[in-house]
Amino acid sequence: MEQSDQEGAINDVVVLVVEDEGPVREVVVEILATEGLVVHEAEHADAALAILEIRFAEIHVLLTDVNMPGRMDGLALAHHVHRHWPAIGLVIASGRPKPRAQAMPPGARFLPKPWRRSHMLRHIRELTAAV
Repeated sequence: MEQSDQEGAINDVVVLVVEDEGPVREVVVEILATEGLVVHEAEHADAALAILEIRFAEIHVLLTDVNMPGRMDGLALAHHVHRHWPAIGLVIASGRPKPRAQAMPPGARFLPKPWRRSHMLRHIRELTAAV
């Protein structure tokens, strides 16, 4: 595990992590919590939408995997969030090739798997620089 990446504080940032693989989700949540972020987690898009309906005003970043079971994958979830809550920053993770730019919502960041802790944190910092 990399050492804490301290360039630019990201305390007081709230992230919603959407990942269907429990062990991967647990690692992401642990990393973000260790960095001082507040983290909500969901195992699929429907659970994420339920959280967003209640807490959208406090969430700064959605970090979602692309491939998930259910009626909506992570890319569709990111587009939905961009349409309904455009102030929420988007980080889209996948072990597959990066989606074409036209397939991603405007301003979304792509995080290739396997990801590095520093890359994940850099994307969150960039998306929340004004928080």
